[in-house]
Amino acid sequence: MRILWFRRDLRVEDNPLLSISGEVLPIFIFDVTILEKLEPNDKRVSFIFDTVMSLKRKLKESGLDLAVFFAKPKDVFLYLNRFSPQEVIASGDYDFYAINRDIDISHILPFRYLYDTYIFEPDEVVKSDGSPYLVFTPFYNQAKKIFSQKHLRYYEQAENSLFDFDYAKLIHVTDQNIIRTQLSIESFGFKRNVYEITPVEALMERLKAKLDSYEKERDYLQKDATSHLSVHLRFGTLGIRELLRFLVTCKKEGVETEAFFRQLVFRDFYAYLLFHFPDLEWENFRYPFKGIEDEEKYKVFCEARTGVPIIDAGVRELLAAGNMHNRVRMICASFFTKDLLLPWQWGEKFFAKHLFDYDAASNILSWQWSSGTGVDPQPYFRIFNPYLQAKKFDKDAVYVKRWVKELAEIDAKSTYDESSLLRSGLKGYLRPIVEHKLAADEAKKYFAKSLKGH
Repeated sequence: MRILWFRRDLRVEDNPLLSISGEVLPIFIFDVTILEKLEPNDKRVSFIFDTVMSLKRKLKESGLDLAVFFAKPKDVFLYLNRFSPQEVIASGDYDFYAINRDIDISHILPFRYLYDTYIFEPDEVVKSDGSPYLVFTPFYNQAKKIFSQKHLRYYEQAENSLFDFDYAKLIHVTDQNIIRTQLSIESFGFKRNVYEITPVEALMERLKAKLDSYEKERDYLQKDATSHLSVHLRFGTLGIRELLRFLVTCKKEGVETEAFFRQLVFRDFYAYLLFHFPDLEWENFRYPFKGIEDEEKYKVFCEARTGVPIIDAGVRELLAAGNMHNRVRMICASFFTKDLLLPWQWGEKFFAKHLFDYDAASNILSWQWSSGTGVDPQPYFRIFNPYLQAKKFDKDAVYVKRWVKELAEIDAKSTYDESSLLRSGLKGYLRPIVEHKLAADEAKKYFAKSLKGH
């Protein structure tokens, strides 16, 4: 018997796990270590639970099933070891917790990785001397050179049989103690919460029409130019190879796909960096900047009370919808680390708590990029002006007014006119917490002083 451990691949279609033949025990683990950090009404838990139940139904239709656990993974496999499985098989995951978790499991049972979450394996795109790339453009150029049919492979479901097990209950495991309860989200201490996620089929239908203009329009906040597929890629309800095959078909029909493909490779690049440099999860790569731990400024940012419309709009979207447009993520992260001089690790944890599509590699490396401390070769003094960014990418204040309701009747230009905001403020809205130019100058001085003292 082989244990098929579903994690970030919550689908039946084109799943390498299900290409394993023979007797199998498919499982999913609601990881106590991860869940204990979340609020009881976290929308993501409802989404994952419903997705796991959907996966279970689809597996049953194909003659299989899914055993669902609530436990620490190590405890699950100590328990399952009594059934003498040949091995545990799972798709790779590259953040620090995941890698160490899997190492622990490999000490209990033979552990085999499959590569499903990203386009390339972590050691596939390397320099001629075998070392990892630190700059995206050469990584991308090499990735395009080696991209081939194997990266588009479709995995057929194998002939397999189901191991005799209790699939009807939620199985709690603690120190080898086994408790079986009703298979419901309430059984492990969470409450169902309403969430809005567009089904992957509908998003794929819309994507084709967006591809030709994707490069020019994806940063503009009043346009719906992004794919909205990040949640589905995060949890594997859409396989990366299926998306790539879709792009190949579009390209054959004359649709421009290069810009979108580049973003998918960028996603790979961040996961690849975290794999090769796991300390990036909590340590700066290039500079010794630590930021200034100011709890009051942090609270103002997290409560969307900065008085900077584009920043408050982004944070309000995050808190209400679990989402934030990628351009706004960059603007907010720059403001957080440069204008407010707060530690990027604080911002990363705040986003991690609320982002529906939270991906450790993408979030961590993006915050390091914004703070100027990561592998990106650009110097630390790259600082976004939130007002100029808003003027360029939300000229009519469509995005700002959607989330900052008290500005709904204000002239659009006023939402990115810093001097007016500082001078008199807007009725019913706070004055900016900082003046951008002064804050940016202070940030440069702080960073320069940090470098001298290093």
